[in-house]
Amino acid sequence: METKQIQTVSGLTKRIIPCLDIKDGRTVKGIHFEQIRDAGDPVELGAFYAEQGADELVFLDITATVEKRKTLKELANRIAAHINIPFTVGGGVSSVEDASVLLHNGADKVSINTAAYKNPKLITQLANEFGSQFVVVAIDIKQESDGNWYVYLNGGRTATNTLCTTWAQQACELGAGEILLTSMNHDGAKQGFALDITRTLSTQLPIPVIASGGGGTMQHFEAVFKDAQADAALAASIFHFKEIAIPALKEYLYERNISVRL
Repeated sequence: METKQIQTVSGLTKRIIPCLDIKDGRTVKGIHFEQIRDAGDPVELGAFYAEQGADELVFLDITATVEKRKTLKELANRIAAHINIPFTVGGGVSSVEDASVLLHNGADKVSINTAAYKNPKLITQLANEFGSQFVVVAIDIKQESDGNWYVYLNGGRTATNTLCTTWAQQACELGAGEILLTSMNHDGAKQGFALDITRTLSTQLPIPVIASGGGGTMQHFEAVFKDAQADAALAASIFHFKEIAIPALKEYLYERNISVRL
């Protein structure tokens, strides 16, 4: 996995990543992890985004951990058959076996969240088995009244007293290839990404940071790349409901000297 310094010097492109939250086989979207509504068929949406120029896709089963369901083997297989860009699958991945099923059904990476927090050795096991580039550690965070950002588990349902920076650093040291950072305060609000905490992780960690939660305008993406130095930006509803088109977004960023794949 290339370091942050190499990425800065070589000018690797910033990535635009649509996220498809899956519930009962359908794409859904909420606000602050609640108020869920249907957004369409995940494979159809994913194929559309690939055609539009998305760099990667993330598919997350938002109920898998809570309902103790196993991972999305059949969905991964369908996605791989219809989509020609890298995609990550997460939701209920709690073992090397779970990850192996997804990998062998076409997934390029797995996202682990609650299971990694509860069993940090899982990160190292996956990195050793498949390589760090296969392991995305997703961290859901919330800024509390004391001003600090804390880690939340189980789809944002369970609070912890662990600071975001502490867990992200540990995940990195254990072998994570990327951090997918989602601010629950900003999720679905379309008021901009959590720039300060994203900048903190992006500048302190030697692995890529994907910013998630709050993207609502093209200016928000410009800010998260320029000001927060994120390696990638993930969004959902603005793409699902066609509020921003990926080609237009990339053209906007390119015109502002942000390196993107056109």
